[in-house]
Amino acid sequence: MMALDQINNVFISLISLSTFIIFIITLKFHNYKNNKIFFDMDFDKPQAFHKESIPRIGGLASFISLFIFLAIYHTLFGYEILNYLFFSLSFFILGFLDDIKISLRPIIRLILMILILFMGINFFNIEILKTGFLFLNNWLQNGILSFIFISLCFLFIINGSNLIDGFNGLLALHLIIINAIFLSININQTNLINFNLFLTGQIIILFCFLLFNFPKAKIFLGDGGAYFLGSLTALNAINTSINNSEISPIFFGIILFYLFFEVFFSFIRKIRLKRSPLKPDRKHLHMLVFKFLELKNFKSPNPVTSVAINLLFIFLVLPATFFCENNFLCKIWFVILTLIYLFSYFLLNNLTKINNENN
Repeated sequence: MMALDQINNVFISLISLSTFIIFIITLKFHNYKNNKIFFDMDFDKPQAFHKESIPRIGGLASFISLFIFLAIYHTLFGYEILNYLFFSLSFFILGFLDDIKISLRPIIRLILMILILFMGINFFNIEILKTGFLFLNNWLQNGILSFIFISLCFLFIINGSNLIDGFNGLLALHLIIINAIFLSININQTNLINFNLFLTGQIIILFCFLLFNFPKAKIFLGDGGAYFLGSLTALNAINTSINNSEISPIFFGIILFYLFFEVFFSFIRKIRLKRSPLKPDRKHLHMLVFKFLELKNFKSPNPVTSVAINLLFIFLVLPATFFCENNFLCKIWFVILTLIYLFSYFLLNNLTKINNENN
């Protein structure tokens, strides 16, 4: 056991160093080539809150790091994670097309996402056995309904990740917290050592990206990075839930609440306003927090927004860890999170609206 721990520590150290070097090389090479194709220079799009041209190469560096991690991981431990490789590669390529300015219509992108999920879910036999709701558990016995439910889980997390990317550190900090919670759940299970090592590798990659993205952004993840990291997080949640059957499935909904509900609420809000739910706007929670901080003359509202949201997230999620095995209490806490989100959203929306009207 001691020898195995030493090997794991050496492996983690090597991955940390190699990942950091990959990020430096990617950034230096991009600057040396002065390749404008990766620069995000569309300052007029609704989701743009930066004022400088910043390359969207964080996803590329992250994916290269993950690929090297998986190669060394398989060589040393013989542990295959083909499902992770398939989803990360497929979604990275899909998002990377936009990063290199090959734009796809939103509906085409959604269709391609569903095709990737159809192939991955069926080929790797991905299942969600429990939802915390009896009627949903019965529905999941049907193959078509099961595929629809699992696909929606992936789509909410992937698109939620892409939605909050663009603010310095917001997505990276959030995914670090989520995967750290998954790691803490699995840490005492000796049969999950390989999976825990893989979770640790993902956290390392996110930390290395954060060094170049927070508090001042030198790079962005881009759609490629947000898509593939979101798909990994969805897989991590499913596997952690399956490996810890005593924990309520609703608890995992609590952990993924922000990513899920941001997309869900946005979809409902736009439909209600008779707008296309596939088109971006400037009315998401993190954008309202940014606007509020800007009105209060905060010096750096962008990174402060990321810290504020993630600190609040930790504060709201930690209590649920004490009753994570109680399905009923988890349901109540999920409802409380929903009410807190809605209250915060409408309060901030009204405050920023009143200020705009006064000016």
